Amino acid sequence: MIKHPLPKKRYTKKTTTSNLGMTLENDIEATNNYYLETKRAVIYKKPTPIQVVNVSYPARNKAKIIEAYYKIPSTTDFNGIYKGYYLDFDCKETKSLTSIPLKNVHPHQIMHLKAITEQNGIGFLIVHFSSHDEHYYLPFEVLYHYYQESLQGGRKSIPYQTFVKKGYLIPFSLNPRLDYLAVIDKYIIPNL
Repeated sequence: MIKHPLPKKRYTKKTTTSNLGMTLENDIEATNNYYLETKRAVIYKKPTPIQVVNVSYPARNKAKIIEAYYKIPSTTDFNGIYKGYYLDFDCKETKSLTSIPLKNVHPHQIMHLKAITEQNGIGFLIVHFSSHDEHYYLPFEVLYHYYQESLQGGRKSIPYQTFVKKGYLIPFSLNPRLDYLAVIDKYIIPNL
């Protein structure tokens, strides 16, 4: 008689908002590394500027930052160059089925992207709707339209259907994981 092993325990991942979006950022970083290795583009994650206030030196080679503050609000997550075009973008993730709140994109980030596009750079968001398991490229112009509307008392979110109609679906694959440059090649650059 063949004995079957005991059934494996199922583990559920505890969801917290502390690392929401980190998987998306990791996927974008892996994509950017692929672009760099294949000499397709040079795009990096921007470091967050901090002011170190207090450092502990328990040993000469073991300095430890005890206290630090953000110097200035960071702008967007990523920037770089592709085919001579400057790219600047942020990544956002939402669990909602119906929309992404505009409060997830800070006003200084919107003003930064506006300044980029005014200088003929390409500014955009990459948004992951985890409930649909879909990634979208959202042009800055669409984001800015909803931002302006919200300032005049309009809706405070961008509907999922706007991503479907005015955004561009980014398929997930092995390498590159999220080929957002394919979207830029097909839809953005030809219209510049």
